[in-house]
Amino acid sequence: MSETTIGGIAGRMPKFIRRADPAVLTAFACIVLLLFLGSLYSRSFLSPEYLLQQLKVASFLGVIATGMMLVILLGQIDLSVPWSVAVGAMMASAVAASGPAGVALAIPFGIFCGVAIGIVNGIGVAYLRIPSMIITLATNAVAQGLMVVYTGGFSPQDSATGAMRYLATGFAIPGVPNAFTIWALIGAAMVFVLTRTSFGRAVYGIGNRERAAYLSGIDTRRVVMIAFAVSGGLSAFGGVLLAGYASKAAQSMGDAYLLPSIAAVVLGGTSILGGRGSYLGTVAGVILITLLQSILSVMQMPEAGRQIIYGVVIVAMLLLYGRAPASR
Repeated sequence: MSETTIGGIAGRMPKFIRRADPAVLTAFACIVLLLFLGSLYSRSFLSPEYLLQQLKVASFLGVIATGMMLVILLGQIDLSVPWSVAVGAMMASAVAASGPAGVALAIPFGIFCGVAIGIVNGIGVAYLRIPSMIITLATNAVAQGLMVVYTGGFSPQDSATGAMRYLATGFAIPGVPNAFTIWALIGAAMVFVLTRTSFGRAVYGIGNRERAAYLSGIDTRRVVMIAFAVSGGLSAFGGVLLAGYASKAAQSMGDAYLLPSIAAVVLGGTSILGGRGSYLGTVAGVILITLLQSILSVMQMPEAGRQIIYGVVIVAMLLLYGRAPASR
């Protein structure tokens, strides 16, 4: 086939397809493939009830992955997600047990605890110049230790509030889970921030070349600290929603969200080295990971096998889309 013919075919394609990121198109194509394979395995896989349930489950990962994407766009990583999730859930439930005032403050306090963890991470990365992998891993260990001390090593006994359960399992809009509505609102806000604000442009600039962004007048340290604070807050909020979904918090509830949140972001085409990526790709990655988890669960794949698959996915996408250009 000649180049002229290929060019003509490409020219007849819809404009949004020609402009779309190949990684995003690949992610959506994989979603269609998984839906097809799932329908072959079980007839109920494509039922509205099942898909709605999967959308609700995806929303928890989507909220957490939103913060992870912001950090990865900077060329950083946040490994404190597991215990940011757990701290948000456990502290929200603990405050709720203190009385009516605690019930009202439960959700904001849980999110605040996550933001505090994120600020510590941000200060370490932006001001102390500690590699993000090291400081976030250390913060995760400290948060784990504090929660073990708080609970005495036992499972938390505090329960989620009615508001937490309503946000996670209710339906403010008939037929649309509240968890999905929350994810959609957070996603819309993130798209606006990344595409319409100077902060969003600064995030992409720092991810592409931090020194150039600094020399152009961007307060890179403040941007990095805010990004980590947002990531911590969204991880904690995801934990609050998970506590509402399960009606209580658990010490290890965030462990299952670290690799999937990273995998969802890189699956959607966001460069692990920073500076490139779209939120639509993250949405596709979240849905893809959720469907993959569902199929693996139906196949009774052990947790070790799932973690291997997530790791392979991250490495494969890094090889495809995450390598640095030669001029960088």
